[in-house]
Amino acid sequence: MTCDWGVNALVNVPRDSVVVVVDVFSFSTAVTVACGRGARIYPCPWSDERAAELARTEEARLASKTRDSVFSISPSALREIPSGSRMVLPSRNGSSIAFAASEGGIETVVAGCLRNAAAVARWIGDRPAAIIVGGERWPDDSLRFAIEDWLAAGAIISRLPHARSVEAEAATAAFERLRGNLAGFLRGSLSGRELIDAGWPEDVEIASALDADDLVPILDGNAFRAAR
Repeated sequence: MTCDWGVNALVNVPRDSVVVVVDVFSFSTAVTVACGRGARIYPCPWSDERAAELARTEEARLASKTRDSVFSISPSALREIPSGSRMVLPSRNGSSIAFAASEGGIETVVAGCLRNAAAVARWIGDRPAAIIVGGERWPDDSLRFAIEDWLAAGAIISRLPHARSVEAEAATAAFERLRGNLAGFLRGSLSGRELIDAGWPEDVEIASALDADDLVPILDGNAFRAAR
């Protein structure tokens, strides 16, 4: 079991491994909530006309660039997405990783977060797997450590029987140390404070709910759906 950061980590992942994309604020949490409502979510690394073209091709809605719409990256808003909806969801982190994994020939890609950590671990079982953590971005677009993703990775890894890389072991240790107050730590994290200050504290609370969902979003063709 390995655990690494960002799109570039995919080059070291065997194609037959289950790739778990973890991006708690907010891609993988949003995908989990939306798939739980019966929606299909199309990951997209672009936020320009190419995203709009993908939406037209897939006969899907393009997610709003803000969080004030049901069709957005906001987990709290997505609790109202109609069943059967199709939405293209751009993001620089989790969505880009999922898209690149699929384009790179990875056979199985799932979305993992704190809300479905136990479900993802059960679904993986003893199959080879790699956790690819999204992280966040600094203003210059360089990758920024995100404690929320590290903790979610640890929450999944801690339930798996696999031998662990040093990084996977460290993520597990962080989760075990902080699991007693995940909501508090996520509220106090840099990413959490950014969301709260922007007026979206409910998105932080939803993302902090450990094992609240018993489903696994799997990339089926170009879209995530709830695994059967």
